[in-house]
Amino acid sequence: MKNDSPLAAHRSPVITIDGPSASGKGTVAERVARVLGFHFLDSGALYRLTALSAMKAGASLDDEAAVAALAAALPARFRDGRVWLADEDVTDAIRAEAVGEGASKVAALPAVRAALLERQRAYRQAPGLVADGRDMGTVIFPDAPAKVFLTASAEARAERRYKQLIEKGNSASLADLVADMQARDARDTARAVAPLKPAPDALLLDTTHMGIETAVQAVLAHYASCEGRAQQGN
Repeated sequence: MKNDSPLAAHRSPVITIDGPSASGKGTVAERVARVLGFHFLDSGALYRLTALSAMKAGASLDDEAAVAALAAALPARFRDGRVWLADEDVTDAIRAEAVGEGASKVAALPAVRAALLERQRAYRQAPGLVADGRDMGTVIFPDAPAKVFLTASAEARAERRYKQLIEKGNSASLADLVADMQARDARDTARAVAPLKPAPDALLLDTTHMGIETAVQAVLAHYASCEGRAQQGN
């Protein structure tokens, strides 16, 4: 896909980390950004914020025009590891399973994706950016020098989410979470716009039996390799 954004000429390096829900991409991306001193974009948070905003407004998640309008004017702020919707700290609220399910639904709406496109690209600033999501390497930053696609079995991802929910004192059913992961995967990979898939030049990492630190080191090594090839090309 051609990048027609004015930011296409902006050569701050970008590392994209895409993958399905609970593959570990957010944790890995945040740690990589911290090591490199780069900015961090949790694109999924923008879709979760959009879904939460629609729920608060009483808008149907199937009403594409209404949800897209909310996305375009989303009063989102990210500060000190917290996420704000206008003046409300919604860091925990956007991680609720219902909001995650809603985010998957609104992310399939072309008008919503279009509304959030330039907002995501605007995060590309010096000294660099680590962006995690589902279409970072294929649509948002197709010219990123380093791309990674993290995956894991639905069972492994559901177990991780189950542990997170239990640790926070929430009740959860492992069987329901597996079914939810499979349903989200099917919806994300089948959607007409920006389906979940690895970029052709992405490093594929299966984290089913891989620890976070091992994944972080693999991403850092991949980035160093890509940077080395780029310098040789110059």
